[in-house]
Amino acid sequence: MKDPGYRTRRLPAALILAALPVLPLLAGCGRNTVDLAGTVERKTLELAAPVSAEVTELPADVGSHVTTGQVVVQLDTAVADAELRAGEAAKQAADAALKEAQGLYERAVNLRKARVSTAQDLDTAVRRRDEALALVAEKEARIAQAQKRLDELTLRAHLPGVVDQLAFEVGERVPAGGVAAVVLADEAPWVRVWLPARVVARTRPGSAAEIEIEGLDGRLKGHVTDIAREPEFTPHYAPPPPLR
Repeated sequence: MKDPGYRTRRLPAALILAALPVLPLLAGCGRNTVDLAGTVERKTLELAAPVSAEVTELPADVGSHVTTGQVVVQLDTAVADAELRAGEAAKQAADAALKEAQGLYERAVNLRKARVSTAQDLDTAVRRRDEALALVAEKEARIAQAQKRLDELTLRAHLPGVVDQLAFEVGERVPAGGVAAVVLADEAPWVRVWLPARVVARTRPGSAAEIEIEGLDGRLKGHVTDIAREPEFTPHYAPPPPLR
């Protein structure tokens, strides 16, 4: 349903203005000035569960600052721990088999040099040794996979920032792919505004802009960092901007 008094227009998706502080605003750009309503946004990190798992610990609180690599959500690792232990046990068995096969190979080589055994005996020993080597490599790969699955159950911040959301409590189960936490990165926020089609041609990355923030006096200097290539409809809060 259209808002009375507003026209729905096709616009370039979003004009991104660089390095600005935090609240909605008005912006100006180009030789002539055009007022644009928009929103302040910043880089968000969504920490998702790789598999369905229960939350066992929440080391960070909402609103707390976290550093790169700091644990935000700990998921249950019981199954992954068991898989890793099983893989390590299988690797030990494969190592023992390789040691035996290596001994038989060396013995076969010596017997062949002494012309006591046949070439076929040596080929058999070589094949068994190679099979044992391949089995050890397979078990090592399985251990690496199990270790990776185990590590992924510890959800860490990839960048320093502030914990914005914790979607689940301790004891709750996060579905596979479900976002368990959201971190707002410390990187500078930006302003997203919707640009009318008639001023697209004279606006480009690098164009100067000024930003007014509600509740603060004065204007901030900025510049356009990106213009989306796909058009969007005017957001409901953006009135037709007057040209000055």
